[in-house]
Amino acid sequence: MRRKPPQTDGSKHVQFSFEVDREVDGRWIAEIPEVPGALAYGTSAEEAKAKAYALALYAIADDVERQDKEIPDTISVPRVSA
Repeated sequence: MRRKPPQTDGSKHVQFSFEVDREVDGRWIAEIPEVPGALAYGTSAEEAKAKAYALALYAIADDVERQDKEIPDTISVPRVSA
């Protein structure tokens, strides 16, 4: 499956989006399609989003640590309340 690239505003700011759905068993599933592996279940939509968000941050941190990429001068991480 090909992932769509993250949205940018022309600078080094990157914006990801959530896809949230409810399973037939009542659980919520949230995914950040731009970050492979950032998919999580929760008992509420907000819990699933918070878990997917945490996985995305781990994946991004791991990617930065493993590769020799240009690191931005500033990092902006919006606060997510669960």
